Amino acid sequence: MGPLVLLHVAISLVGIFSGLIVLFHGLLASRRLPGWTSLFLWSTVATSLSGFILPATRFLPSHATGVLSMIALAVAIPALYKFRLAGGWRRAYVVSAVLSLYLNVFVLVVQLFLKVPALKALAPTQKEPPFLIAQGAVLLVFVALCLLALKRFRPEPATPAAAGAAALS
Repeated sequence: MGPLVLLHVAISLVGIFSGLIVLFHGLLASRRLPGWTSLFLWSTVATSLSGFILPATRFLPSHATGVLSMIALAVAIPALYKFRLAGGWRRAYVVSAVLSLYLNVFVLVVQLFLKVPALKALAPTQKEPPFLIAQGAVLLVFVALCLLALKRFRPEPATPAAAGAAALS
């Protein structure tokens, strides 16, 4: 694995780890976690962008996933930092943040089935039932978590000074 791929993987894992903290301890607990949220959003941006500079001879499904992630992040970031979750921006933020985390986990599952010998043996072409069941289960879990987060995430409105400080932390 080359240094660029290794860096991309490391950033991806930071995005997934911080995203899970934001989901479970932030969104589902209706708490603002400014530092973790910033780490999640910006490492996920870096993951998507670095995926486009990895060596490839054609447009791959991973590139399409990166485009979808960047679109979701283009909603989540201004919803949080510019519109401060006011009105419908709270729902837009929750859906787009959870979607971008899901896409990172989706790619993680793909990579696990490509790189872990036992999983690769179960689904060598990633069209076999074990792979499809794993991805279906991940999707269902994230849909359920997103719906739950939409109900639960109702943090106190941020003051303009707190929102500015959160953007910097």
